[in-house]
Amino acid sequence: MDFIINYWYIFLIIIALISVGGYMIYNFIKMPSGEQFKKVREWLLYAVAKAEKELGGGTGQMKLRYVYDMFITKFSYLSKVISFEMFSKLVDEALDEFKEMLEDNKNINDYINGDN
Repeated sequence: MDFIINYWYIFLIIIALISVGGYMIYNFIKMPSGEQFKKVREWLLYAVAKAEKELGGGTGQMKLRYVYDMFITKFSYLSKVISFEMFSKLVDEALDEFKEMLEDNKNINDYINGDN
């Protein structure tokens, strides 16, 4: 009992973190499936850009693994539902969109290629 009395604030912090996490998951789950999928696709675009910046060109499989590891961390519950093959197709779509962005936007291109 002394342990609980001495460290009550730790229990309060843990309860608060669990509550906030549960609320965020609840809000995501109650979104219509189309919106959920749109958010995941937007996040994938960010993850592909980050992988490109971090690992550079010619490292396709490493970038895919890097993005997949980020995905598992961010969307652990979806990683149990989405197969790696489907995830790979989603990454390919995000990569196509990212390549278009690189061609159309010089600032993004400069940032990714280190010319900033």
